[in-house]
Amino acid sequence: VQLQASGGGLVQAGGSLRLSCAASGRTFSYFAMGWFRQAPGKEREFVARISTSGAYTYYADSVKGRFTISRDNASKMVYLQMNSLKPEDTAVYYCAADQPPIIWGTKEDEYDYWGQGTLVTVSS
Repeated sequence: VQLQASGGGLVQAGGSLRLSCAASGRTFSYFAMGWFRQAPGKEREFVARISTSGAYTYYADSVKGRFTISRDNASKMVYLQMNSLKPEDTAVYYCAADQPPIIWGTKEDEYDYWGQGTLVTVSS
């Protein structure tokens, strides 16, 4: 599967953005999906994940209650709705796919395919 992330940009603290990840390939619905981010000078970190059907989600504590991950299997899209953004959310955001057998993890090496990243900058 190939992944293309988009939707990043510059937003003021307290604002919102929605990131999108477009997937190619016929087996998109078989993949669990995740979002990660990498801030300047820091390691890439887990943000959120969603099950193949979309019924189950899991979030990093730092974004819980502010971010929402969702997916549309018919359109082969994954979204990350980000509300109440903070300057510390500034990072390059990556979508990733976990192919079967799905590990349902939060570590980079548990995901098999990655998009190119989209930059989110939150100003104070």
